[in-house]
Formats: sequence, C-alpha cells, structure tokens
Amino acid sequence: MSAPTASAVEHLGSPLGLGEPAPRLSWRLPEDTLAQTAYRIRAEFGGVVHDSDWVESPGSVLEAWPFDPVGSAQPVSWQVRVRTDRGESGWSAVASFETGLLAAGDWTASWIRPGEPEPLPQAPRPAYELRGRLVIQKPVRRARLYATAHGLYETFLDGVRVGDLELTPGYTHYSARVPVQAYDASPLLRPGPVTWTALLSDGWFRGQVGIFRAVDQWGERTAFLAQLHVEYDDGTTEVFGTDAGWESRPSSLVRADLIDGVSDDRRATDAAGWRPVEPAGLGYETLFWSPAPPTRRIEELRPRSVVRRGDDRQLVDLGQNINGWVRLGNLGPAGGEVTLVHGEALDPDGDLTTDHLRPAVPFLPEPLPAGQVDRVVSAGRPGDVFEPRHTTHGFRYVTIEGHPDELTPEDVTGVVVHSDLRRTGWFSCSDERINRLHEAAVWSFRDNACEIPTDCPHRERAGWTGDWQLYAPTAAFLYDVAGFSAKWLGDVAIEQWPDGTIANISPHGPAEGPDGPTAPLQGSAGWGDAVVIVPWELYRAYGDERILAELWPNMVRWVGRAERMAAAGRHPGRTGPEAAHERYLWDTGFHWGEWLEPGNEVDDFGAFVAADRSDVATAYFAHSAGLMARIAEVLDKPAESARYAELAARVTAAWRTEFLAADGTVRPATQANLARALTFGLVPEDAVPDAVAQLVGLVRAAGTHVGTGFLATPFLLPVLAEHGEADLAYELLFQDGPPSWLHMLDRGATTMWERWNGIADDGTPHESLNHYSKGAVISFLHRHTAGLRPLDPAYRRFRVAPLPGGGLTQASATLDSPYGRIGSAWQIRDGRFLLEVVVPPGTTAEVVLPNGKADRAGPGRHTFTT
Repeated sequence: MSAPTASAVEHLGSPLGLGEPAPRLSWRLPEDTLAQTAYRIRAEFGGVVHDSDWVESPGSVLEAWPFDPVGSAQPVSWQVRVRTDRGESGWSAVASFETGLLAAGDWTASWIRPGEPEPLPQAPRPAYELRGRLVIQKPVRRARLYATAHGLYETFLDGVRVGDLELTPGYTHYSARVPVQAYDASPLLRPGPVTWTALLSDGWFRGQVGIFRAVDQWGERTAFLAQLHVEYDDGTTEVFGTDAGWESRPSSLVRADLIDGVSDDRRATDAAGWRPVEPAGLGYETLFWSPAPPTRRIEELRPRSVVRRGDDRQLVDLGQNINGWVRLGNLGPAGGEVTLVHGEALDPDGDLTTDHLRPAVPFLPEPLPAGQVDRVVSAGRPGDVFEPRHTTHGFRYVTIEGHPDELTPEDVTGVVVHSDLRRTGWFSCSDERINRLHEAAVWSFRDNACEIPTDCPHRERAGWTGDWQLYAPTAAFLYDVAGFSAKWLGDVAIEQWPDGTIANISPHGPAEGPDGPTAPLQGSAGWGDAVVIVPWELYRAYGDERILAELWPNMVRWVGRAERMAAAGRHPGRTGPEAAHERYLWDTGFHWGEWLEPGNEVDDFGAFVAADRSDVATAYFAHSAGLMARIAEVLDKPAESARYAELAARVTAAWRTEFLAADGTVRPATQANLARALTFGLVPEDAVPDAVAQLVGLVRAAGTHVGTGFLATPFLLPVLAEHGEADLAYELLFQDGPPSWLHMLDRGATTMWERWNGIADDGTPHESLNHYSKGAVISFLHRHTAGLRPLDPAYRRFRVAPLPGGGLTQASATLDSPYGRIGSAWQIRDGRFLLEVVVPPGTTAEVVLPNGKADRAGPGRHTFTT
C-alpha cells in the first residue's frame, strides 16, 4: 500500500510564516484504499521528535494539531501514516511549515518613516528608498527576514530583491491589523558588510482607493518595519532590524499609485539626497499572519498584435483582458519619455478608450480620471527594461507613446498578477462557445482575485460584499479560496458597525464607515448577508467549521439588525394600518436590490435610493435566518438553531403574505424575484408548479433572454433545470442575442461584463468589462451539466447527476476536493449515454443517470451506461 499524499497545513500547503501555533493538518489517503480508520502524526520541532500515537478517526481534513503549540519562528517537519481497509500505510513524505513571529515581544526592530518635506506632498506621491547597513560576521546557516509596512514595500539585500511577492503587505483594514510576510534570506547573505534597502510607496494605506479615489484612508504617513534573524553555522544567532540609523530619499518612482500608475525617472538619483528616517512610534499589536496565499506574477502573455495608431503611438493588443502590467524593453536614449495607457476596450474607431472607466459619481461635477497610466524616462542604458512596480492595471490594450522603435509582439510582455491561488476545478464540453464562456468567467475571477475579491481590476478595485457572496460557490470550485476568503472575512468582521451593519465594501476606509458620507447606503440586503453566506459556502466546500465559529457573533449581529429594522420601521410608501406580518417584512433602509437588471439601469439615483425593495431584503432575511439555523446545528447550539429556524419560518410567512397572490402568482413579476423565491424555498410546495410556469412565461416573454441582474443570475438556470425546464435553461445558456452571456463573447469579450450591455450596438463600452458576477453562471456547468454537487462538507459525500442538453454530446468536470480528485465525464455515442465517475478514497458518490436510475459508488473509477 502506498503512503498518504498532499500533506497540508491549514489552507496553505507548506507555509513560511504561519500564524497558527497549533495548526490543523490535512492529507489525502493512499490511492488504493477505501477508507481510513486511524492516523498517526510524527513531527519534529525544537530538537525533539513528537509522536501522536494512533488516533482513532476517519478524518483527514483539517485535523487538530495533536501536540503542544509551537513557538515563534519555529521550523516544523511532519509526516502522517494511516490505518485503512488495507492495513497500515507507510509514512508520507516529509512536509514542513514554519511559524512567524507570534508575539509582540518577538520584535526588536522599530517602525520607521521616510523623511518627507513639510507640508506633506499631495497625491500622487513618490515612492521612497530606505537604507540600512549591517555586517554578517560568519558563514550563515539560516536567515529569515520578516517585514511589513503602512503602504507597499519591496526589500533588497545588496541590491538583490528578497522573495517574489507582489503588493506586500496586502490590502486590509490597516487601523486594526497589518499583515507580515516572512522570507528565506539564507541564499542572499555572505560574511561581510551588507546594504539593506527597501522601496516604500503609498499603496492602499494612503494612496487612491475605490470609486471616490479617496486618499489617506488609514493615515498620512507611510512606515516600514523589518527584522532579519540570522543563524550562523556555529549555532550563534544575531538579529538586525529597522531603526533610527536608517536613511531615506525619494526613489526613481516619482509617482507611485495603485490606480493612477507609476512614473519612473531612470536617470541618476541624487546620491547626496539621503536624510535620516523618522521614528514612527508604532507598536506591534496590530501585526498578524494572513491565512491567504500571497500575490505573485502568475503568467506571461505575448501580445496578439502591435499596430501603429499615429506618428508617435502604437497600440498593443494582448488578446486577453488581464490584471497586471506590461514589461517593455529598449527604452531608447537618455531623457526620452515613454507613456503607457492601459484600457480594456476600443472605441468605434478602433482606438483605445478609457472613458467608461472614469467613475461618474452622482454628487461630483464630472467623472474622475481613469488612471492606469505609466511613464518611464530612459537613462539611456542599453537593454534597459521597464516593468512597473507598486501598481497593477486591468487591461487588454496598451497605447505606447514615445517609444523610439517600431515595436513587435516580441518587444512587449503582458504580466498577469494576482493572488497565487491553487487551481482545483476544470470543465470542458463539446461546444467551443461554452468552453470560451467558461474561460472568460475564470479569467474574470483571476483578474479580480488580487489580495481581496474585487469588483473590477481598474475602475473601483473594491471588495463588494454582495459580489463575493454570489460568486464564492463558483470560485470555490475553480480555486482553493479558503484562506483567501478567510482573510477577507476577517476584514468584514472587524469593520462591522456596532449596530450590526455590514458595509457594502470591505476593506474600507472612513467613507464607508458609520460617520462617512455613504453611511445611509450601507447594510444592504444581499450584500451584508455575505457575513452569513460566505462562511457557509466555505464550510460546504472545505469542511471548515472554525470559520463558522469565528464569524458566528458577526452573523448574529447582522441578522439581529435585520430583525430590528423589520420590526421597528416601515417604508414611507406604505399607507394604512400596519398588518401583523409587517413585523417580519424588511422594508426599511437602503438596498441595492437586483442591481443592473436588463432595462432597469439607474437614471435617477435619488429615486433609486428611495425605492421599496422589501421583496429582495425580506427574501435574504429569511435565507440568512435559515442558514443560521443550520450553522447553529453544526456548532452544536440547539437552542440557537431552534430560534433561527422559527425566525426563518416567520419571515418566510411574511414574504408569502406580501408577495404571493391568492392565485399563486409571485410579485413583483420578475425573473429575479421568481428565481430567488424558488431557490430560497419561499414558495409553498403546492404553489411551486405555478411559480415555475410564471418564471417560464417571463423568460419567453423576454424573447428567451436572461432578465436577472447581480443577485439572482446564479439561480436562474439551476432553478429551471431542477423544476423540469432543463431545455429552457440550455436555451438561455446558448442564447447569443442581447442580453446574454454568449452575446458578450460575440462582441469580443474575454472576461465577463458588469452590464449586460457592456458594449453598445455602436461599439461604445459601458462601465467595467471585467466583472466576475455574471460569470457565476458557470456553476450550472459544474453542478448540472457535469453534475458534481456536494452533499456533505468538503465533498466527503457527493452527487454525480449529469444533465445533458443544448445539443452537447460530451462534457466533463474535474475537482481536486480536499479528499482527492473527483471526476465526471459523459458522452453520447451511438444513441447511448456513457458516464465515467472518479471517486477519491474516503468518500462516496451518489450517481444519478439522466433516466433517473440511481446508484452508489465508492472509491475508484466507475463506468455507467444508459
């Protein structure tokens, strides 16, 4: 029998800089086994080998650490062996992790600030170079560098960059917590003097953030903190760190902003411009180790074309909308300036436009700049290469102005940058258009998975809560987003208002807080419900009960707020005596509702704000209360489970009283309202056939076009398929007239649009063309076309129920679940349906064929025919 594989710690594999002193462990069972009955962990740390002895348990996902907690900066190696139906396995390959600095007392370095002129320069501001010196006394066995910043940083030893992480320390609520990164600096140190430098820019901390381009959200001064731990070959140690002896000066990045872009003057920097740093006076209490994977350069693309658009302008087409930047070579003679303007669309004349990326906010006199402009002034060095730092752009096209050469695709490289998530899910089918749709949805998520789940990689770059709650199930199939989501949820929890309000965006600065100008617009149903829905979806996908326990107090406060708002208030548009059911009708406060439904674009923002959207708000109130009952059951809270089940029943009854007519029709009569009501179980069982017929009628009345906006789009096709209307679901999927998913592709989209009419008939683009929300439709491909659906958390028990349709002759999906690889692949050949199912060890599958025949499958590869 082989040994266990895929050993992992928490959700990070083998991390350097782990924040958990007692981390949970996971592994996959040997391929030739059926089930585990016991496991044994062996770990070495602190010079001692620890052995758990045999633990009687079938669990192999997020199992508790069986030893005493480990200390700070502690390297740990560990192995696991298992007892299965085939006996005892051998030990797994050695896996490792290393903790970070876990206590404030582990830090001796001081926070430092670059010297800046008074008054402070206005944004956009330069990046600063910081410098310290040290001496390595002896040969180095091991070295660890720990660093963080208020702003963005890179750090260097003797001019060599340490690590390959980008946009560190990341995007978070800096007032409450600041992520720290750990690096292996061992290969970079030799005996002798060392110059230690850092590049520090505004980043999210004080640079432009969000649609309002707000600056100084978390402070007016940047700061840097770093500590270098050196262990010599003879066993002695030495610690170096940032302190008052460091110096600073403005760097060659004379402008560095995440949204605006960078300006890099490569000509000589004033060597005499160094001045002493200033003490920042900051402590260590807010430092933390993120559970999310870091951001990195992920992929490089060669442009599809480079064409001249004028005497001094050349247009680059990458052929794919990405998040990242461009690397450009041969900058020409000293003093020559090259300008790069990034965008995702061409105007009707075929030239780059960024007009649709300029935020148009109702109470501002004119749209704000689109940004995304990089400039470089050449130093005249042969072979000099420009690659932006401390910024990213969302773009497919780049206009390059001022370059001395006739550029070719070999001269330009598109660099894709995003969080380094592990890919877990794949889909393909016999129709190339659907494969392209799936790929476009994947790219939209990739481009918006940069430190946090953003709405778009250019115009706003904001962590809209509603967007992530509706896309999280799709993302959790495509990638391992457990740690990524847990980090973001930490910001959501920190930023919750005392009254339970969850802001629309997280992380956020003062503008979205209780005292900010947008305070009346915060706490929308469907957006704030992310604090309940996202942890539940993580539990379903990864079996992580801890995330439910950690967010439980925040869930209670959010649902409690909805309960109070429903009971204590009434929409001003309601007249007459208040009915009893209105106590559970949530018709107060602002709600985005079914944002961007076709034909319901916002023309009068004041009227939009004042509208009664209690159909949406009450539906989410009922849904979240019902989820709370289930979560409480998981957390062994029987009293709370009963209380929330009762609350959900009362809210559901109120929804039915208000929005279900005596003749069984649902109102408002929209595709979104029907799809949501059926998905959330708001329609009584005996009225479901009528509701389905009503939904079908609405779809047909729209010319068989989709009529949902943001919130209900993931529900529409599954609801139809699950209620006997699979043919109609596939008709909608394959519709290529607007509004539809394939219409986007026909207009050249390589990512999903924010609006269904993202590019108008005359070729004019509108708002973001890279917005993953409507891409949630591909969950239908995973869960219905291929038929993979979890029944138990982490897919320990799952269903394979493929649903052919739309003329497809073949489809397959693969998922690397926490227990191993799951597969569903079917084809129609010679009038027969053939299905192949792969079930990993330790799991079981319920297989349901299209003719309704059901079977049970244990670990292994199985073939079914009908």
